[in-house]
Amino acid sequence: MSSAVQRHARATPGFAERVDAAAARLRSAAIHHAGRIVQATSLGAEDMVITDLVVRQRLPIALATLDTGKLHAQTLELIARLEAHYGVAVERHRPHEQAVVEFVARHGDKAMYRSIELRKACCAVRKLEPLERLLAGRGAWVTGLRREQSEARAEVPFDERDAAGRVKFNPLADWSWADVWQYIADHAVPYNPLHDGFFPSIGCAPCTRAIALGEPFRAGRWWWEQEDLRECGLHVRQDEPQQQQQPHEPRGPQEQARREATA
Repeated sequence: MSSAVQRHARATPGFAERVDAAAARLRSAAIHHAGRIVQATSLGAEDMVITDLVVRQRLPIALATLDTGKLHAQTLELIARLEAHYGVAVERHRPHEQAVVEFVARHGDKAMYRSIELRKACCAVRKLEPLERLLAGRGAWVTGLRREQSEARAEVPFDERDAAGRVKFNPLADWSWADVWQYIADHAVPYNPLHDGFFPSIGCAPCTRAIALGEPFRAGRWWWEQEDLRECGLHVRQDEPQQQQQPHEPRGPQEQARREATA
């Protein structure tokens, strides 16, 4: 099987300029929010590019991630590999154990498959509340959002204000998937091996699958749901509509294996 680098890396027109522009945006963000800025990394390919740019420029931007308790083993292993590769520490923000215990006792360990409301409630416990602690006392944060990722993100700006008034920087907003992997190839950036297995977008293990040829970038996230806006709430903008459709039953492992085999 070919690697994600082999499949996707390609130097397209303007690539060098986009790299320089992203690096400049990070430098400016670090200067204007010195001591109060953090990269909230999901450890996906885009976020690994940002981490490399931050470390390469020795920028005073903290590095933090959400350990939801449901991450893939490969994602957890990447945290340690990242720390060793760059010589930096990654903050890990976990959900409150009692909140998780109570949610599972009330709704079960597979509540996310039963309704969109329960899936979002699970995200709230495991991701949204820990994110608030990650961002506490900070005036700005950096993400790997790109316009190409989905229709819901098609107008992602380079910087914006979140609901709490913090500045949210998206330095790779105009990058393509080919750009991301060309940078990874050029700089030997460590990445999650799940990307080699056709996982372009990686979240919690129960809520992420590989995608098949021709499927949208985020088709592997909450794939049993019918709603168009497949987000956990971390990056939903205030003017985006909230869908209330009921999800499909999740496909079984045989169907998922078939899709992975055809990818």
